[in-house]
Amino acid sequence: MDLSNLKPAEGSTKARKRIGRGQGSGRGGTSTRGHKGAKSRSGYSSKVGFEGGQMPLYRRLPKGGFKNRNRVEFSGINLDVLQGLFEAKGISQFDPETLQANGLVSKTDRIKILGRGALEAKIEVKAHAFSAAALKAIEAAGGVATQI
Repeated sequence: MDLSNLKPAEGSTKARKRIGRGQGSGRGGTSTRGHKGAKSRSGYSSKVGFEGGQMPLYRRLPKGGFKNRNRVEFSGINLDVLQGLFEAKGISQFDPETLQANGLVSKTDRIKILGRGALEAKIEVKAHAFSAAALKAIEAAGGVATQI
């Protein structure tokens, strides 16, 4: 056996359709494009979203919405999460680096402390924003909340 004898397995390859090579080929005439219409012509390409002249979906639906490009997005962290970290790992000082190390936020996130859950631990928290309930709960527990 040598490289000159190699052939693909029987039935594994198929000859391509040779279109538009005369009537004898069985695919002459319209060359499998059907009769007339834009799709039968050379150079045809439809617009994105074109529905054959019917009013396209993107024009049937109403316009709507507004995205404020100046909006500041915060990553919310609730008090029960901070309480859980205090109990599990004994952490009492929370700043962006600590929260990032524990997988709660990413490096570029702005952090807002939210008031869900009970807080019994005396903790120090540094964050970009606090909800009124969270601020009240942290100070009631004897902790310190510092806005960055």
